[in-house]
Amino acid sequence: MALALLLVAQLARRLIHPQARWFAVFACLALRGINYQADDARPYALGSFLAAAALLFLVRWLDDARWRDALLFVLCAVLLWRVHLIYWPLYLLFAGYALLRLCTRDTPVGWVPATAVFAAIALLLLPVLLTALSILRQAKAHVMAPMPSLHDLEISVKLGLVLSCAVAGWLWARLHGHRRQEPAAAQPVSLSAAVLIAGWWLLHPLCLFAFSRISRESLFMPRYLSVGLPGAALAATLAVSRYLRDAEWKPAALVLVAGVFLNMAQWRAPWPRHESSDWRAASRRINAIADAQTPVICPSPFLEAKPPAWRPDYPLPGFFYAHLAVYPIRADVLLFPFGDSREAEAYATTVAKGKLLHSGRFILYGGNGDIDFWRKWFRGRREFAGWKESRLGPFGDVEVIEFQR
Repeated sequence: MALALLLVAQLARRLIHPQARWFAVFACLALRGINYQADDARPYALGSFLAAAALLFLVRWLDDARWRDALLFVLCAVLLWRVHLIYWPLYLLFAGYALLRLCTRDTPVGWVPATAVFAAIALLLLPVLLTALSILRQAKAHVMAPMPSLHDLEISVKLGLVLSCAVAGWLWARLHGHRRQEPAAAQPVSLSAAVLIAGWWLLHPLCLFAFSRISRESLFMPRYLSVGLPGAALAATLAVSRYLRDAEWKPAALVLVAGVFLNMAQWRAPWPRHESSDWRAASRRINAIADAQTPVICPSPFLEAKPPAWRPDYPLPGFFYAHLAVYPIRADVLLFPFGDSREAEAYATTVAKGKLLHSGRFILYGGNGDIDFWRKWFRGRREFAGWKESRLGPFGDVEVIEFQR
């Protein structure tokens, strides 16, 4: 994410104003989704970095027609879709921006080399496309988000940040208008730059919103939309650019970062929690009360952990139980799938009549949604009538429940 912010700063300098870099970086830090990616084990920070790199090398290539930038753009564009299949709308941005520059003759790059570059990207992404199409047939099995509303779309594009910066810039200009002599910017922002910024800001959430509403299979999740957040920060920088003189960019950036700290910092917590899933504390508690023979039922927190991909002897370490590799449990771990299924209940029945009944004690460990289902399921069985149930914690949205005879 640090590298992604560096690339965003370079894009702000090239597209908006030579002094706009720090303002763009602090505008990024005003967005919780960007801050969250810096400490998230999922691939979205890498996706943001590659998206910013691809756009920077695309702009540099179309500005200067250097083949080194073209090759770097191809490399980043080819890697981006391999990071996450949800990034497909960005390729519309790449192609649309290049097409605009070519049609308006705003680039020294000709049609033939541009066609060759995008043809190379398409050819190298063909295996990823085939994978995406195969997964699309099973899309319903991967849906985790509710159908988005227009209000959800409004929140996702961070319109508040863009409008706040525009209004703050206007007020800044009004307050300092009496000493204005020079023009507001070194040069006006070009049409292609404005289109690139607007596309990075809006295209990804609009495409996922439209796909979700049309297909009735929602992909509208904050972490899926995070790759467009730097575009919102650049849009906010663009909105304020018309009101700032060259010498005012750094003071404006300091005002912005002060606002970020005042509004977003958790001043009452010396070490603020990153999120609500405390797997570390939950695993420590289990290891403190369990021995090697204690059965610990562990449903996978990942939606993909369903039969037939899941099975009771799923090999560890593995993706479906990634948290166990980071925070191991020193007990007899029984691997359950995500959610309910015939296979899951058949396996649960087998272990309930066998290992759990004979042990006289077992532990449920996982996300609160799955654990609540299995708590009720075991509580409703005759084998465990009269057993004592204890909820340990709190561990945020991670649950640890102990059953004892």
